[in-house]
Amino acid sequence: MIDHRPASTAPRQAAVLFILVTVLLDMLSFGIIIPVLPKLVEEFLSGDTAQAAVLYGLMGTAWAFMQFFCSPIQGALSDRFGRRPVVLLSNFGLGLDYIVMALAPNVVWLVVGRVISGMASSSFSTSGAYIADADALRLGSGQSGRLARAAALTP
Repeated sequence: MIDHRPASTAPRQAAVLFILVTVLLDMLSFGIIIPVLPKLVEEFLSGDTAQAAVLYGLMGTAWAFMQFFCSPIQGALSDRFGRRPVVLLSNFGLGLDYIVMALAPNVVWLVVGRVISGMASSSFSTSGAYIADADALRLGSGQSGRLARAAALTP
């Protein structure tokens, strides 16, 4: 019987671990902001709770819309240029989002940060495709379960 696996699976396993960490970061970009953002928006709006609630809802909607819109785009880009560059670009985008949100001088920058986060954290589908590719090569059967665990580790 001929073994069609690559001679060394160590680099592949490291790449799978990187993908799992990426998924964890994607989920954290959502999970970290939930308890912090409402109070932050309210402070930027001088304590106007009603206006802050509306804006917070719009920011959540913008984040979800950007994920919905950008996920298939990232999937197509990963099919064309490879999974790794798209995931790395997504991680760069999340880093940029964290910087924008941390240094936001006003509420407009918070909205910009949420839009960037939605676009960048839509790499979950690309990460899933990478894991499926690794499973297809039989480099670690059951990686999809690890992907789900990485997503479930977040609050």
